[in-house]
Amino acid sequence: MVRLVRESFAVVEPHAEQVAQFFYAMLFSIAPSARDMFPANMQVQRSRLLRALVHVVQMVDRPDDLVPFLRQLGRDHRKFGVVSAHYEAVGMALIAAVKRHAGGMWNDETERAWAEAYTIMARAMLDAAAADDGPAWWPAQVVDHERIGWDLAVVRVRPDFPVPYVPGQYLSVEVPQRPRLWRYLTPANAPRDDGVIEFHIRGVDQGWVSRSVVAHTKPGDVWRLGPPMGRITVDREADRDILMIAGGTGIAPMRAIIDHLAQWGENPHVHLFTGGRVREDLYDLTHLQNVAVTNPWLTVVPVLENEPDAPGFEHGTLADVVTRYGAWEDRHVLVSGSPAMIRSTVSRMLVAGTPLDHITYDPFTLD
Repeated sequence: MVRLVRESFAVVEPHAEQVAQFFYAMLFSIAPSARDMFPANMQVQRSRLLRALVHVVQMVDRPDDLVPFLRQLGRDHRKFGVVSAHYEAVGMALIAAVKRHAGGMWNDETERAWAEAYTIMARAMLDAAAADDGPAWWPAQVVDHERIGWDLAVVRVRPDFPVPYVPGQYLSVEVPQRPRLWRYLTPANAPRDDGVIEFHIRGVDQGWVSRSVVAHTKPGDVWRLGPPMGRITVDREADRDILMIAGGTGIAPMRAIIDHLAQWGENPHVHLFTGGRVREDLYDLTHLQNVAVTNPWLTVVPVLENEPDAPGFEHGTLADVVTRYGAWEDRHVLVSGSPAMIRSTVSRMLVAGTPLDHITYDPFTLD
């Protein structure tokens, strides 16, 4: 099953845009009611489908990683009002779309492999959704919107009741300016007694949601927050030290974890590399350095790709600088940032000798 799914997907992947268009056309034909779950403009949604498919295909023979991911997705999809009939329609549309573009790779055996793989995926998601007795989403009011650059804002929201996230996890978010355009954002603080959650949002090119949040969010707006997801977490009782690698606003999950660890005097040692193109990209550096002053378990290394003469910084890409220090074989490695940054950094670390099972990152980081 694994071999057939991967081989057929390799044929289909170069036609990703056409596959996604056909998939959604077929889905809305089979289940017209599903159309109301999606935004009017489907351009970004189509790309998100393919990113999800690529991630699942890459993990199809790693059930210890794949099943928790699928269970998180199942819980998260409750916010759409998804029922079992929708899963059946999605499976039919997905197999039809892959079949249409797989050419000579498609036969009865390949179709059975995809049907089996999708059944396993759907069952994990449905079981998780059925077992979750918490809310499908949390209403949260914006209490502060701080613009700290033309394309960057810090937004603080207060949910009506606590969101049970673990520091490092991310949430799906819907804002009133862009209804039905759910996007993933990561809290930049550990859970607090008052429930306030801080998000760092950079407006990305063609980012319908991120640019709207940076420019138009105001106190009093009501957001909807989906269930917590993600694997970037730290067990402070573990005996392995931590390497954190964060590009741009990818500092948010690392900051939340550090915020959590700072409650204790003794922790695993945390070595944080935080990087950007120019000094302004390291908008949270002063705060992190202040935390390090009073917490000897934390080391902060700022990295700049440009401005080679800037003192007090390492220079190069994060992948360059981190691997310059060695392979970090004995560390638990957490990576967060843009998809391109994650790909290049993880690839370079694997070449340098870092064990794959020591590296953790989350796949959904685009607007």
